[in-house]
Amino acid sequence: MIMLERRRETSRVMKFASPLLALVLTVISGAALFGLLGFDPLEALYQFFIAPVMTSYGIAELLLKATPLILIGVGLAIGYRANVWNIGAEGQLIIGAIAGGAIGLALHGVDSVLVLPLMIAGGILGGMAWAAIPALLRTHFNASELLTSLMLTYVAELLLTWAVNGPLKDPDGFSFPESKMFHDSASMPLLLEGTRLHGGFLAALIVVLLGWFFISRSLPGYEVRVTGSAPHAARFAGFSQTVTIWMTLLAGGALAGLAGLFEVAGPVGQLVPKISPGYGFTAIIVAFLGRLHPVGILFAGLLVALSYLGGEMAQITLNMPLAVTGVFQGLLLFFLLGVDILLTHRIRIGHIKPRSAS
Repeated sequence: MIMLERRRETSRVMKFASPLLALVLTVISGAALFGLLGFDPLEALYQFFIAPVMTSYGIAELLLKATPLILIGVGLAIGYRANVWNIGAEGQLIIGAIAGGAIGLALHGVDSVLVLPLMIAGGILGGMAWAAIPALLRTHFNASELLTSLMLTYVAELLLTWAVNGPLKDPDGFSFPESKMFHDSASMPLLLEGTRLHGGFLAALIVVLLGWFFISRSLPGYEVRVTGSAPHAARFAGFSQTVTIWMTLLAGGALAGLAGLFEVAGPVGQLVPKISPGYGFTAIIVAFLGRLHPVGILFAGLLVALSYLGGEMAQITLNMPLAVTGVFQGLLLFFLLGVDILLTHRIRIGHIKPRSAS
């Protein structure tokens, strides 16, 4: 029979090389998939991975799509290092967008530099408030934050649908379920004229730096790492698990809410029934692909953002279904998890010895 046997030691080199191996396996599998679908594999790979970034506009779009993935990925990684499993970043993103967007709509027409900072604060607080619910349920009722945060995502989607069909609906919008377009003072400033890239990308870079400092150089970050890797030692040292749960979930919610605000105040420009293509869920792949390290998440976010652009490009040039984006992301996660299993375990082939008769 085939068995998995835990290795005594894990290769440090392979720990960081395994994401690259998973990427190579994903590309090879993707090429085979393109061939089975009747496309030229090399042409399809070119359209998917290279053509989208051959222009300055394409590079700007790459950075734009990577922004929410990086923000959410860093927030999730902080929690995952402490074994706090926030799976509901998509819902926190939506609530952050609603909260910040509602402030922008309430101040519609007000030409002040304070409008956007107030919206950003609203987005952060909205995401934190939504993340506080699974934190409360975990610390007071021992409910799994994995399940509660995930289920709250669907509640958030229903709240968004209600908001754009009700109190935040544009009265002059011909009954379309959407809000007014945000005023210029409520919109993110552009970094490059002629593109959609806005200042949120700079904020993502700052979050990467702050995330690295928090995890690697701060006492709370040390508590997070110890709680995740050696929970018994953390309790012996007096580290509060309750504080860690609240801190990590609120941090993840804050960054997800910020990402949601950046989406509606940036490329979307208003509140609509569908704000995100699933950034909150895709950021889980980004966090693990980046090895739960902020700098790794930066590069992983760029790579996964390329899959969004590549899917759109392949749909336009090759008439390929847009679902190929999800297939590539799923393959990447599959191979990453598979490589990680082989990183910590080895395959043994043997047989079960029969029990001796008593």
